[in-house]
Amino acid sequence: MRLLVTGGAGFIGANFVHRCVRNGGYESVTVLDALTYAGSRESLAPVAADIRLVEGDITDTALVDELVAQCDAVVHFAAETHVDNGLADPEPFLRSNVVGTYSILEAVRRHGVRVHYISTDEVYGDLALETTERFTESTPYNPSSPYSSTKAAGDLLVRAWVRSYGVRATLSNCSNNYGPYQHVEKFIPRQITNVLTGRRPKLYGTGANVRDWIHVDDHNSAVDRILADGTIGRTYLIGAEGERDNLSVLRTLLQIMDRDPDDFDHVADRAGHDLRYAIDPSTLYRELGWKPEHQDFEDGLRATVAWYRDNEWWWGPIKDAVEARYAERGQ
Repeated sequence: MRLLVTGGAGFIGANFVHRCVRNGGYESVTVLDALTYAGSRESLAPVAADIRLVEGDITDTALVDELVAQCDAVVHFAAETHVDNGLADPEPFLRSNVVGTYSILEAVRRHGVRVHYISTDEVYGDLALETTERFTESTPYNPSSPYSSTKAAGDLLVRAWVRSYGVRATLSNCSNNYGPYQHVEKFIPRQITNVLTGRRPKLYGTGANVRDWIHVDDHNSAVDRILADGTIGRTYLIGAEGERDNLSVLRTLLQIMDRDPDDFDHVADRAGHDLRYAIDPSTLYRELGWKPEHQDFEDGLRATVAWYRDNEWWWGPIKDAVEARYAERGQ
């Protein structure tokens, strides 16, 4: 199979490309990435000799058409993803997550190419803290930010292109990922690198907000399985049943890093901050026989801390600029 990975120089996409090269089975792997602040050649450096990296935008319809015509399947990771950035300036999110997804869909429709679309559990909105309810494939969409609303729009476009044009697509909505190569603007790597650079970690509000965590390698193993065996037109929810509130995650990180678990600062809460995400992955488990390997969250965090400690060359050059942007917002 000749594979095209959009957004393959970003966090989840780069880890997926590493997996593809490591496990083999592909005639070729091409990465299309705009190499904005969230994507970097350095994330693909260990596999650079085994892939083709094309710098370009998914809204460039001519380029997308050319690359899709040369592949058998597309895994579409490319997206603007940082909620705070979307609140400050929604326009890039509309362009990438909606127009860019339309561009991919039209190209795969023209060339009859299989596509898997990567989405988020945030399209479903949030859940009450005091319930045991979880998101399922039939949960109504209720996005609450420019990020989640534009991803929801992309989801609906994919579903429409399957039904209207017979595009061979599957979709997945995943919970919060963590692991190597995640940008230091995100919650877990920000706290780790704050400690490593002598800064105090930051926690939005009281930290009661709950996220459902999954290691990036588990997310990508599920994507692999869906691409190979998933039912066309189906949505699969990818989760590892890893619910934790933000305060608990931060305190666990501080303990792993030999710091006092209360050695952090509370900062102003994010506008419209979703309360709780929780994925019901039972369809994926039952239909495709998939299960996560990284089931001990603390062990996963410990390995992630070790990766950031050993790879300052990757995140160090961007850390100061990220913290300067947070400081401007009082966060």
